[in-house]
Amino acid sequence: MVGIAMWSVIFVEYWKRQEKELSVRWGVKNVGTLESKRREFRPEHVHKDPVTGEDMAIFPAKKRLQRQLLQIPLAIVCAIALGLVICTCYAIEVFISEVYSGPLKSVLVFSPTILLTVSVPTVSSFLNKYAEQLTQFENYETQSAHDQAMISKVFVINFITSYLAMFLTSFVYVPFASILIPYLDIFSLTVKPFAEDEKQTRAPTSTQFNINPQRLPNQMFYFAVTAQLISFATEIIVPVLQRKGEDQIASMKSSASKRNGGAHPSVPESDHPEENGFLARVREEASLPAYDVTSDLREMCIQFGYLVLFSVVWPLTPVSYLANNWFELRSDTFKLTTQSRRPIPDRADSIGPWLNCIEFLAWLGSITSAALVYMFSQGGLGPDGRPSKIKLGFLLLTVFFSEHIFVVFRNVVRHAISKLDSENMRKERSERFMVRRKFLQDAGLGDAVKPLASPTDTALKTMHQASSGLDRRSLEEEARKDSLQGSNPTSRFWNRQRGWQVSESVGLRLIDMMEAEGEKKTK
Repeated sequence: MVGIAMWSVIFVEYWKRQEKELSVRWGVKNVGTLESKRREFRPEHVHKDPVTGEDMAIFPAKKRLQRQLLQIPLAIVCAIALGLVICTCYAIEVFISEVYSGPLKSVLVFSPTILLTVSVPTVSSFLNKYAEQLTQFENYETQSAHDQAMISKVFVINFITSYLAMFLTSFVYVPFASILIPYLDIFSLTVKPFAEDEKQTRAPTSTQFNINPQRLPNQMFYFAVTAQLISFATEIIVPVLQRKGEDQIASMKSSASKRNGGAHPSVPESDHPEENGFLARVREEASLPAYDVTSDLREMCIQFGYLVLFSVVWPLTPVSYLANNWFELRSDTFKLTTQSRRPIPDRADSIGPWLNCIEFLAWLGSITSAALVYMFSQGGLGPDGRPSKIKLGFLLLTVFFSEHIFVVFRNVVRHAISKLDSENMRKERSERFMVRRKFLQDAGLGDAVKPLASPTDTALKTMHQASSGLDRRSLEEEARKDSLQGSNPTSRFWNRQRGWQVSESVGLRLIDMMEAEGEKKTK
């Protein structure tokens, strides 16, 4: 638990630094400040900028804030809709696996999972469309602000769909199962057609029921291993087989049409022979789906959440995700190069709002991990479904100290990483210095950027000697020597300069003379 918490803090803070490093290396630093206007933006009125005189499209911030407050009802609707579906399926699954003892139990136990697989994507799709409409209604001026608002809504939906089942097992089933199981009789209707008698669907009493201690580790194993394999199959294997099937069906239809004599010449047959290969490749790439980097970022963010929130339950979670990401990196490369359209480059200097999401998950992980460690500290079995074994005061104290230690450690790591130097940081400082010096040189102030050495004893002595030898006779002698040689006004001007030490000495002498003259006048 301590190792994962420390790793999450170091990872988040190091990634912030790494973003700056990569932005300097790739020449995209501060690209995010270049806002691109949205075509869908609808200003309420046009205002002339008093400074530049340009016409500015204005949408009142107060009205946008009022529209943004609609995110609260959206979050409540998401929590109720998705929570109701997930909690119902979860309760049915617990009833079948823990209470029901009739026939076909091994088969019926998968019915809630099937129901969840069918219903959750439908509800999530509806909520995502509603979130997109709400974001459009908020009427953001720039594309980055629009994307940030949309990602924050999508993160709420994904948070509920991804982690609610684990939270129910960790903080509802484990401590309160003995109290809640007797109330699950209402789900006996789901298995009544298969039950032989009422005893097979009768819920046990609080004293008779014992929780399944492997439920939480099994759930974590599913999300860390099985779900990753299913995701790999749906992202890579299924699209490849689907495209090959579609190509085979199209080829069979074309062959059948040619045999019947009613087929028109296909487009490739009308191509020039020299361009046939190139146009075939272009048509094939154009038919591919577009690559969505947001889906990959969302997938990585959800995986990071499982790791920092619940990996304490199954210690092999980091190893599983390490192996999965090794394959994921190569499968994404395969998908990007062969299974999707060539993406249009988009310059960016950060992963945007997703960084705030993983920072929030790291903070939340410090709380949930501490709570789980306390709950399962007694022999690793937890409270065994009886909340009387949990001391609320100790639980709150554990969470309190864990969260504060997390904040202190994060500030220490952030300060330590900020002190690290690198070649890219030095390169950035060098480029910034060169630009500043170029501007000053163009303004005739190039010497202003040169660091001045501190006046040592030798320099002070030289200043004194130079100022002591500065009199009318020495100046006339230098003028006589200069008159013996050819010169122009520019060279005569610069030859009259005696150096900054002499100028400083003369200036100090003039200041002293002015102060003495002022004292005489006051007397």
